[in-house]
Amino acid sequence: MPSQRRQGARVRVSRRGFAAAALAALATTTTGSAAPRPAPGTGTTGGPGRGGAATGEMRGMWVATVTNRDWPSRPGLSAGRQRAELLAHLDAAVRARLNTVMLQVRPTADALWPSPHEPWSQYLTGTQGADPGWDPLDTAVAEAHARGLHLHAWFNPYRVALHADPARLAPSHPARRNPGWVIPYGGKLYYDPGLPEVRAFVREAMLDAVRRYPVDGVHFDDYFYPYPVAGQTFGDDATYDRYGAAFPDRAAWRRDNVDRLVHETAEAIRTVRPGTRFGISPFGVWRNADVDPRGSDTRAGVQSYDDQHADTRKWARENWIDYICPQLYWNIGFAAADYAKLLPWWADVVRGSGTRLYAGEALYKAGDPAQPAAWQDPAELSRHLTLAKRYPEARGHVFFAAREVTADPAGAMARVVADHYGRPAGPPS
Repeated sequence: MPSQRRQGARVRVSRRGFAAAALAALATTTTGSAAPRPAPGTGTTGGPGRGGAATGEMRGMWVATVTNRDWPSRPGLSAGRQRAELLAHLDAAVRARLNTVMLQVRPTADALWPSPHEPWSQYLTGTQGADPGWDPLDTAVAEAHARGLHLHAWFNPYRVALHADPARLAPSHPARRNPGWVIPYGGKLYYDPGLPEVRAFVREAMLDAVRRYPVDGVHFDDYFYPYPVAGQTFGDDATYDRYGAAFPDRAAWRRDNVDRLVHETAEAIRTVRPGTRFGISPFGVWRNADVDPRGSDTRAGVQSYDDQHADTRKWARENWIDYICPQLYWNIGFAAADYAKLLPWWADVVRGSGTRLYAGEALYKAGDPAQPAAWQDPAELSRHLTLAKRYPEARGHVFFAAREVTADPAGAMARVVADHYGRPAGPPS
């Protein structure tokens, strides 16, 4: 999710804050990421102050494992301690009257289940490839379902490492066995999205979890091609020379590569586990209106269509995915990317399609002194939910992230619950 703490002149924004400055840092052109399930349809209608939830409403939270952002609190804990921390987050979701958890199970081309394709995640034991002594994904699914929660397995398709040294990967890592698949960029390692064999591999690596566990959803965040790094070039010249001849330019070829991953993954999920939902949480700005009249009234320095080669608008409008959860991580009134302008723009995108719209909410910003004044008011997020009720296409909200849902240091989550989540929610439709 967000890159954390900068706001102002044109700055690169990278989601789930896992690396550098915060997604609060909207880059702008101006100054200034077979257990039984509950029966559907148990929610009740209502509005602010009435304590109800629309039937089928999404109330979710992300649980980020990369860099131990949310869970486990640090690598190397005992299996019992890791399990206890995970259950504490699930219990916090229940207390906040949420109904869905997006658990990051493949943060850096590794796994939080015993994958035959990729090594155990270093964020469990501190050593990539080391067996943690339990199966976190199996436990997460069973314990979420026991609490009436849905569990969406959150995967990052192409990120290999948050460093640029292949020798630091586990000896068995596919990136070491296939060095031609890997591109260093911005101090990190990525799989090359233009290689058909890479797309086939990452799809199979993710589908292994879908086959083995009764997950309710498959979830991608916003990392496709990496966020741009000033002065650096993503080194896919050889791949483009080999596969890009039919396209007008490299950007169109890259978008086609990402389109193929999304479309092929969606089709495979429907085959492997019918009924499992597939959703994506992209950066909140597709394109600015001054670049494309179909775009939003924003002045973002990052646009997913151009910078990550992710045509998120097309995926939603053409029903390639079951839901889209754009990261609308800005306050109402923020000049470069106003929540009150972006939410209706996304509502218009999904209108008439079969794709559900959920708003990604920046709970992590609430009370952070590095954020604008609006975020010092614990009621800011509650106002987002109030505004969203004007748009029937907005079917719910997902909060970043579990650490803040559990601790709620600014009281913003408590305010959301008091104003909007007065009763437990049924599962999202």
